[in-house]
Amino acid sequence: MSPASMIEQAFAQRRDIRQRINAAIAKSPELSSLFEAIAQHVNDLQPDSSQLHTAALPEHPSKKRKLDPPPGGSSDWGNGTFHSFNDISFSIPQRKKLKLDIGNSPKQGIRGRNAAGDVETSVEWRDIREIMCLPVPEKAQAQHNLCVFAAASDGSSSNQMLWTVPDISPKEGSLSGGATAAPGETYRSLLISAINKSLKIYKKRVVEPSDTEFTSQLAQAHRKGETAYHIKAFRGAKDGFLFLLSTGIIWGFKKPLEFFPFDVIESVSYTSVLQRTFNLNIAMRKDANSDVQEFEFSMIDQADFAGIDAYIKKHGLQDASMAEQRRAKKVNVNGVEAEDVHQAGDEAEGELEKAAREAQDLEDEDEEEDENFDPGSEGQSEGEGDSSEEDELGNGPVNREDDMVDEELGSEAENDE
Repeated sequence: MSPASMIEQAFAQRRDIRQRINAAIAKSPELSSLFEAIAQHVNDLQPDSSQLHTAALPEHPSKKRKLDPPPGGSSDWGNGTFHSFNDISFSIPQRKKLKLDIGNSPKQGIRGRNAAGDVETSVEWRDIREIMCLPVPEKAQAQHNLCVFAAASDGSSSNQMLWTVPDISPKEGSLSGGATAAPGETYRSLLISAINKSLKIYKKRVVEPSDTEFTSQLAQAHRKGETAYHIKAFRGAKDGFLFLLSTGIIWGFKKPLEFFPFDVIESVSYTSVLQRTFNLNIAMRKDANSDVQEFEFSMIDQADFAGIDAYIKKHGLQDASMAEQRRAKKVNVNGVEAEDVHQAGDEAEGELEKAAREAQDLEDEDEEEDENFDPGSEGQSEGEGDSSEEDELGNGPVNREDDMVDEELGSEAENDE
């Protein structure tokens, strides 16, 4: 078989590749042997090259080959009912509008389908580790992000989902399946109700921010008067938001999300404490055999310091020596109660309190120096610089010792008379 025929057979369905190969050989004839070897290898991999050569396949496929659907995307959903929400904006794992399905069966879960009905992302209820509903900061119209952290199919890493819903009642035609909205219900309330119902068997629920955990003291420019639960910060050059929740700390909303449950946090400390901002450092360890990882979140406004400090102390996160107690609490090994953890954290001054105290001391010292500063005393020795009202009026300093001498001489003169 000639080299040209071999290349023709190997790339029978890709005329564009054949044309590029022929052009390359015409320009650089020394590449002919290389392309011949590649074509021979491709032909060897094909079980029946004659069938592939005559198959009625388009030479320029208009669509990419679809990947196999994720687990739980077909058979597990066939016999169960589910709620469907149309045209939901997903950000993770990809930015795309999909139909969101919330399954009712324990073997189902959450999935996103495209317009053709193909599953593009899904997760089973049993694999979900955490799911949160968080307000989207800095938006003129109220929105909520639903964040899902689940075990990957191999169990080695985290599988994430994130989609956004407006804080309004669903429009007509936006619900299907078993989903119905009563008057006053919103996307948020419908989703939380459906998800919590299915997660109940696994003793889990959707976590939301709470006033008892943390609220920001900063005024919200976009929605004035509304309580804010986020902390604006930077991780490197990437900006984002921290949320202090009852189950841990989450960083979002750019891919990938980061979640720090209490049982993996070794300690929390402050660095770069300045007059207006500070940095928050979270040291975490996935398990006892893993190395400690440091996550630094910078440029946090000092106005939120007190609220963050109270949250860290409440959950005993300021001391690395309490990390084992937090891990034991999750698996209930030693029966450690929350009160015991809090009591241990109150016995010693943590890194957060220490940093706050030092920053306040520095600020007090600066204010004291400003109050005691006398511009007229610069360059004078101790004891100098005092002046009377006469000095201020321009009559010069008064020598008290000379006055005493004059008084004595005056008294002697009177006695002589």
